[in-house]
Amino acid sequence: MKVRDVVITGLGATTPLGGTIADTWQAVLHGQSAARVLDEPWAADLPVRIAATAAVNPVTVLDPGTARNLDRGQQLALVAADEAWRDAGRPEAEPERIAVVVSTGIGGIGTLLDQADILRTRGARRVSPFTVPRIMPNGPAASVALALGARAGVHAPVSACASGAEAIALGLDLIRAGRADVVVCGGTEAAVAPLPLAAFAAMRALSTRHDAPAAASRPFDKQRDGFVLGEGAAVVVLESADHAAARRQPAHARLAGAGLSNDAHHVAAPDPTGASAARAITAALRDADLGADDVRHVNAHATSTPAGDVAEALALRTGLGAAADSIAVTATKSCTGHLLGAAGALEAAFTVLAMRDGVVPAIRNLDDPDDDVALDLVRVDARSMSIPAALSNSFGFGGHNVALAFAEAR
Repeated sequence: MKVRDVVITGLGATTPLGGTIADTWQAVLHGQSAARVLDEPWAADLPVRIAATAAVNPVTVLDPGTARNLDRGQQLALVAADEAWRDAGRPEAEPERIAVVVSTGIGGIGTLLDQADILRTRGARRVSPFTVPRIMPNGPAASVALALGARAGVHAPVSACASGAEAIALGLDLIRAGRADVVVCGGTEAAVAPLPLAAFAAMRALSTRHDAPAAASRPFDKQRDGFVLGEGAAVVVLESADHAAARRQPAHARLAGAGLSNDAHHVAAPDPTGASAARAITAALRDADLGADDVRHVNAHATSTPAGDVAEALALRTGLGAAADSIAVTATKSCTGHLLGAAGALEAAFTVLAMRDGVVPAIRNLDDPDDDVALDLVRVDARSMSIPAALSNSFGFGGHNVALAFAEAR
């Protein structure tokens, strides 16, 4: 069977930097940081109080009746999906040919914590009947599918911080397999809450730079000390190239391939050699029929953790070989913070925009690059350049590795 070309026709996001993908992208290009010290009363006694909260409250965007029965992560997903759907020109397709793949790393943790508190303080009869639909990991995907009337299939692959990227990889497979013509896919997360912050802090995964939160997320820098927890959602609309051409809808780029692997090394720590992550990179290139020399840009996963950033640098050098010396690498979590299950989808969207606009955003806070990271890191200012092909990497607890390969639309 002929492999069908898959293109990206729609992009949407609501993030700590902006309520739309356009606002978010401009903020990244200008090197803005969304990190702040939380001043909410519930955060007062937490060991880490730095986070990047959504710039626009989704309840101010959605219909109040719709928002009332949804978890915050589901609300964010709906906002991003609506923008992506509009950007794609509201594709006309039979509902049985539209699929949804929207993932989350943690799920409706806000609802779970709120309802547990209600159960403890007010009793079982006051627990909301919407609790289960709000906390289930497939809740965001189901909410988007209901809004769009999608009937080809609704999926929610959960792979921690690689979830949003794996959603896009699954969307690619659905179109290639002929199961759908249009797939709305991405990730969402709303985990800025006491328990997740305390738990990540207990793992020593978070930056403790309370005196300078805007400088806390510093991928590849010698002084990095952990990531900044963020929230938001990002969604892309994938279509078969034939379907997009038939309705004369221009494509932002082509999703050329995807590669997935697993470390089988540790439940939270990356394989320090980067070997399995490198396999995902080479698999993505092979799937895309691209050589390492074709790639001009990489949006790195780069969370700003001491071990993870070096492991990814090794993976890129192994997976790309000598070509790695001339590939412009950015790490946009330096601006957005780490959106967990939404991170991979947001960074995929950034990669597409970098190709479309011919510009790679600079890594914020990269003052003194780690000597063990031998890559062409984009520093200080955004870099204008032609990008015929690019990669976006996403890695997650559990050893999940996902690499997405993008190329110019044919």
